[in-house]
Amino acid sequence: MSTRRGRLGAAAAIAAGLAISAWAARANAQAPPPKSPLALPIRTAVLAHDGRVVTITVPFRDAVDAEVVKKLTSGLPTVIATRGYLFREAGGDPLALTAKSCRIAYDLWDEVFRIQLTQPGGTASSLVAVNVEGVLRICAEARALPLVEPGVLRDGERYFVATLVEVNPLSAEMLERIRRWVTRPNGSAAIGPGDSLFGSFVGLFVTRVGDADRRLAFRTQSFTPPPPPPPKSP
Repeated sequence: MSTRRGRLGAAAAIAAGLAISAWAARANAQAPPPKSPLALPIRTAVLAHDGRVVTITVPFRDAVDAEVVKKLTSGLPTVIATRGYLFREAGGDPLALTAKSCRIAYDLWDEVFRIQLTQPGGTASSLVAVNVEGVLRICAEARALPLVEPGVLRDGERYFVATLVEVNPLSAEMLERIRRWVTRPNGSAAIGPGDSLFGSFVGLFVTRVGDADRRLAFRTQSFTPPPPPPPKSP
């Protein structure tokens, strides 16, 4: 039991630190809703070309506030769903979508967090985290997450990624659509006109009361297509 008290004590410390983020998020929620994706708060991300796809790395740990930490440690399942939409800086509809989702449940018997992670490139993965920090590292960050095929991006044009993070979204149908989207084998991230999953910017990003326990929306800095990696030596 001492191990469990230590882990839950660490969770309480993280929750206390996240309380400041929660206060800031509530303050931001009182601001007028953005009228376009360009008006979202900017968060610095790392875009890279891995030789196959363009990837994105960006943290969003502030989506997990003190109340979410309490739910995580209570044993009740918690879902964190993330969607990133690629836009041209010049305007227009989104060009591509990346997404990931985590279903997290605290195993009271084994005193670990069991995570079902779904992200581009295959089926869901079953992972284990021994503390809240591990949950945040897996579920509240994008780390080299596949974003788009390089051929979709044009040299000299500028882009950004508008990101929506939801904790315990109420729409089970939307979660299932996200799961089907990201687990398509070798599926393209490009969005076509018939993709009904995505909706309009206003419908997706303007805060609506009761849609989820927590919602966080931001955009990356604008960027040009990242260069491919140098060729490997023979």
